Amino acid sequence: MDKTLQLPGQVNAWTMPIKSRIDMLTTGVRTPVGIKIYGDNLAELETLGTKVEQLLKPVKGTRSIYAERTSGGYFVNIDPNREALAQYGLTIEDLQMTLMSAAGGENIGQTIEGRERFPINIRYPKELRDEPEKLERIYLTTPTGAQIPLSMVADISLSTGPAMIRDENGSLTGYVFIDVAGRDVGSYVKEAKGILQKQLTLPTGYSLSFSGQYEFMERAKAKLKIVLPITLVIIFALILLNTGSYAKTFIILLAVPFSLIGVAWILFLLHYQMSIGVWAGIIALLGVDAETGVFMLLYLDLAFEDRQKRGLLNTVSDLKEAIVHGAARRIRPKVMTASVLFIGLLPILWAQSYELGADITKRIAAPMVGGIFSSFLMELLIYPAIYYLWKKKGIGRR
Repeated sequence: MDKTLQLPGQVNAWTMPIKSRIDMLTTGVRTPVGIKIYGDNLAELETLGTKVEQLLKPVKGTRSIYAERTSGGYFVNIDPNREALAQYGLTIEDLQMTLMSAAGGENIGQTIEGRERFPINIRYPKELRDEPEKLERIYLTTPTGAQIPLSMVADISLSTGPAMIRDENGSLTGYVFIDVAGRDVGSYVKEAKGILQKQLTLPTGYSLSFSGQYEFMERAKAKLKIVLPITLVIIFALILLNTGSYAKTFIILLAVPFSLIGVAWILFLLHYQMSIGVWAGIIALLGVDAETGVFMLLYLDLAFEDRQKRGLLNTVSDLKEAIVHGAARRIRPKVMTASVLFIGLLPILWAQSYELGADITKRIAAPMVGGIFSSFLMELLIYPAIYYLWKKKGIGRR
């Protein structure tokens, strides 16, 4: 049992939005970026947090930064005198129970009013317990029935200390809250790490880590490093099974860089940064590109094989006519495919930022809109040329 019994003098009440509460429950940080400083001394943690606040305040994108002050609480310390308690036949538990009932209150029953129930709590009036001197006049009952004041068996004093003690990973923790605006979180954290590594010296046994929404981004990035290659491998395997040719498979996969051109342009025009939503849109775009590439190659193959069966594929000019014929037949279905996607996705891009989930869905739809537009043009213009170069060698040997 601790020797000192502490009663908080005042607690500040505050509220926060639902999303911030969720962030608080998961990472403990209510801002896009947060820094957790670990150590074993609260005063040193506050000093380090203040230094971090000063170093990162001039960094571009810092809208506000605040390091927690760990010594902002006021406390009433009641130090029991064990020898005096023993002289009167009292124990620490007797002292604590008396304080709890006199200052904190004790429930002795409840009152029922309709469907509501309210506890009945008894304690000293406020004017008898709102100052340390008045707490000294709280009386304790000895086993003999005598009444003695609290001042005879305990020392009462005021002190300042931490309003809240955070403990993570077995160490005391101090938080630095950073609100980032006008800049992506990833580049901000990268610059902040460089500044802290050069200009901040941590004592032995102390460390820091970045948290907040940045922590979620890092987790998602680690998962994307696994998901994205797996997606490409699956698409490659499905196309190879469908075509039975490595050459055709690689030609179809050329739609991926074609679409990434449009993705880069639309992100630039909309001032979007790379995010989890953008990567999700790019992954969805890969499947659509593979599908449209398969159909383009199918029409070219059909035109090529048809001319070959009729004996009309003898010269390079015949090859050009066959490819132009096949590409022209693909224009209508390609336009229909692109139009349907545009019609379905453009309303998402027009969504207002105050609508629920609009910030995420807009970043998922943006790469698909830009990628479909560029792949639509590139497939109609460059696919036939690549197919011509591939088949031209066979016609030349013939």
